[in-house]
Amino acid sequence: GTLGCYTVDGKEVWKINVQDRYGAFSIQFGMSSTPVLDEGVLYLQLIHGEGNPETREACVVALDGVSGSEIWKVDRPSDAEGENEHSYASAMLYRDGDKKLLLTHGADFIVAHDLKDGHEVWRCGGLNRRDDPVLRYDPTLRFVASPVAVPGLIVVPSAKGHPVMAIKADGTGDITAAADKHYWTWKKTPDVPSPLVVDDLVYLCMENGNVTVLEAKTGVEIYSEATHRQRHRASPVCADGKLYLTARDGKINVIQAGREFKILAENDLGEDQSSSPVISNGTIYLRTFKHLWAIRLK
Repeated sequence: GTLGCYTVDGKEVWKINVQDRYGAFSIQFGMSSTPVLDEGVLYLQLIHGEGNPETREACVVALDGVSGSEIWKVDRPSDAEGENEHSYASAMLYRDGDKKLLLTHGADFIVAHDLKDGHEVWRCGGLNRRDDPVLRYDPTLRFVASPVAVPGLIVVPSAKGHPVMAIKADGTGDITAAADKHYWTWKKTPDVPSPLVVDDLVYLCMENGNVTVLEAKTGVEIYSEATHRQRHRASPVCADGKLYLTARDGKINVIQAGREFKILAENDLGEDQSSSPVISNGTIYLRTFKHLWAIRLK
């Protein structure tokens, strides 16, 4: 629960313990949601609980990035049961020419919040169906993969073979059953890797290394192909027209972005890795279980 702010020279600016301020985390594998920093404000989704939907521990907070002081705090209500009260996903910002929203993901719903005071603008369920006789309600459907948002489109993953949805951002209230706010629903979601949107395509990297590519606005499948057959925990990233798919055993497949499936390279670090690559200014950063790597042309 320790959260701190430091100068680039390493001097502490402020430090708090989130559990001391907002209550003890009740979550099976620990709070792992990444904070979101935007225009000097730090947003946290604290979605957790002991499994009883009558006692709601989850909240969303906004902190001043310079001082760490609270700007606002709102409850994050849900009727989720069991482990579904937990979320390991991260909040995301949605931006287009008209609006900015904070998207929180977990406890059976994706929820859009107003940035000024945190109030709920809309919410969408249907990710863990109570009315589906085949899938049924799964009390262990905690979310790990995070949503991805581009102007006009939000791609919403779920978990454990349940669906992934593409929705619009201009709703109000509960849009779960609002057909005009949905683009499409795809039959299977990545369980851990987050979706990726590049140009007009959505990329889904499944845990077994399969990559499925869909048209962003229609959900029509372009292809579904296998890469390295190993568990994939890291999310796919894109740079310079190439997608990087990172397997648990340290092998990274580089595939061509676009409508044609083509593996350009397979690189083996020889070390286990679950973290997503970060690419910046021509350098690829990779965090394995043993080392932090920086790879670039000399």
